[in-house]
Amino acid sequence: MYLIHLLYFVKIHENYLLLASMTKEQQLHYYKEQSKILIATDCIIFGFDNQSIKLLIFKRRVAPFKGEWSLIGSFVKNDESVNNAAKRVLTDITGLENVFMKQLKVYGSVDRDPGARCITVGQYALIRIEDQDIELVEKHGAVWHDLDQMPNLVLDHNQLVADALVQLRLQAAYQPIGFELLPEKFTIPSLQKLYESIYQKTFDDRNFRKKIIALDVLTKLEEKDKTTSKKGAFLYKFNRKKYDTLVNSGINFKL
Repeated sequence: MYLIHLLYFVKIHENYLLLASMTKEQQLHYYKEQSKILIATDCIIFGFDNQSIKLLIFKRRVAPFKGEWSLIGSFVKNDESVNNAAKRVLTDITGLENVFMKQLKVYGSVDRDPGARCITVGQYALIRIEDQDIELVEKHGAVWHDLDQMPNLVLDHNQLVADALVQLRLQAAYQPIGFELLPEKFTIPSLQKLYESIYQKTFDDRNFRKKIIALDVLTKLEEKDKTTSKKGAFLYKFNRKKYDTLVNSGINFKL
């Protein structure tokens, strides 16, 4: 049995060395008899404007469906990974880097794109709207839309958005990803409004405050936000270091 495993790994190593020794031109022709399929990535970009969850979309610039509303995406280049392609798209549109981004799933129906046989990898991102490069967003014709007032999107993009929302709600219940959508300093009412927007339901004010304070992942500041009342509401910061310590000790974030 040991000899069989050894021969197996030797063969894998030989194949790796063979591929590594080939020029890029040779590699391009390695599967020349096979049909070519395009790979794309589409970004479901969520933001929060202190009132509701929004989605960043734009009017498609290429045929088919040129001029219709679409998620923002790109074909994957030969020299980049799918994840790097998604990061490129996000940075090109918003000017932001190092934001929360998670791969959703692969969409590969044969007839999903009338332009060509194309598989797309959905990626959903959470950004702080106030951090975006406004001029860059406007330059690309991108617009933030409320989720309950979304126009119909091209191809299967409506399904990508629906799937991303399901994933967002599942993950937000156990991980503090909602804080990725808030400014560095925020009030508890603002945090509550965010989670109400994510789950499309109303939380009891007192119970929500009690639960969120009990999680012990917020740092209360001396500053107040007085934009909505003279008395104002205390500002808080998310304490990621404390959260990471709690997670490592086996405690889960759950609202």
